[in-house]
Amino acid sequence: MYNVVIARYGEIGVKGKNRYVFENRLIRNIKNNLKEIGKLKVYKDQARIYIDIEDYDYEAVIQEVRKVFGIVSLSPAVKLEPDYDKLKDVCLKLTKEKLEFENVSTFKVESKRADKKFKLKSPEMSQDIGGYLLSNLGDSLKVDIHNPDFVVYAEMREENAICYVDKIEGYGGLPIGTNGKAMILLSGGIDSPVAAWLVAKRGVEIEAIHFHSYPFTSERSKEKVKDLARILSKYCGKFTMHSVNLLPIQKTINQNCPEEEMTILSRRFMMKIAQEVALNRNCNALITGESIGQVASQTLQSLHVTNSAVDIPVFRPCIAMDKTEIVSLAQKIGTFETSIIPEEDCCTVFLPKNPVIRPKIEKILSSESKLNVDELIKDAIDNIEVERIEF
Repeated sequence: MYNVVIARYGEIGVKGKNRYVFENRLIRNIKNNLKEIGKLKVYKDQARIYIDIEDYDYEAVIQEVRKVFGIVSLSPAVKLEPDYDKLKDVCLKLTKEKLEFENVSTFKVESKRADKKFKLKSPEMSQDIGGYLLSNLGDSLKVDIHNPDFVVYAEMREENAICYVDKIEGYGGLPIGTNGKAMILLSGGIDSPVAAWLVAKRGVEIEAIHFHSYPFTSERSKEKVKDLARILSKYCGKFTMHSVNLLPIQKTINQNCPEEEMTILSRRFMMKIAQEVALNRNCNALITGESIGQVASQTLQSLHVTNSAVDIPVFRPCIAMDKTEIVSLAQKIGTFETSIIPEEDCCTVFLPKNPVIRPKIEKILSSESKLNVDELIKDAIDNIEVERIEF
């Protein structure tokens, strides 16, 4: 019965004169997410986005569109000619379906009279349609205007009438591509995919850089990270991933620096390399999945030393979240099950028994001065592997 999906946006609506830029980008992102389903008509009308679904499965359409950042809710709907009697009939059919397939018994009607020439005002429409539903459905349905099991939405417009009974929640945020680009340091763990998702939700286009220690870490470890990147691409669209072998740098640090500084020095090299790649790719910031105090390299002192390695901003959206919160979000976006697959990563190579947890910047810089930093970074970047990731 449904012939259209209504997609609603949130904060885009307060963008003033620039709103059309966000709306147009949102429409483009919706079309990109629907490419695998078909070439559907997507258009805007009166602060909403509409997708004409024709003979396509509306549930599949909604499943793809709800992943688009900027969408706050969606509704499968029936759009028909502006005939009030036909609108009431559609309201009745959708209500019958709701009663048949879901455990519901109470309802209310919310009406909107966009056509000011229509004889009934919005409250009068709600009363009339509500009475019509009750008269046809008898004891199986009751009115509850405060806490109903579902709501019947009915709209009379000049050019059409619309009815729907469901609102499916989206993720909100802003459309990808409206707020610049950033580089995520993507590992095989739980935190960094969540961090990437959170920043992308604010309209930031992402690229990824992954550090491995092959052959000390396996090919399967690298594939796991690619799997995580593909899951992210469902929300973020296609993006580029840069893979860097950190092993030569780790060996050099191991041979020339105190063992307890291994983790923090390796982390500084990761940040320096990520910054070089980010700037070459026109990224304005780095993203990490760090959370205060989670591991030795994430104490405030360690984060200060890590930050001092780069000049561009570093976004840490998980910084004040505890592990339970991060895990919950990872489960929500679908990365958790892949993240917990047991594979080694570069951080476990040469892992010190007693890593420094309150590093002094002067001491770390002194150790770093024993290394040919520029040459090590250049060699790592010269041997980088680049891959385009898409779901």
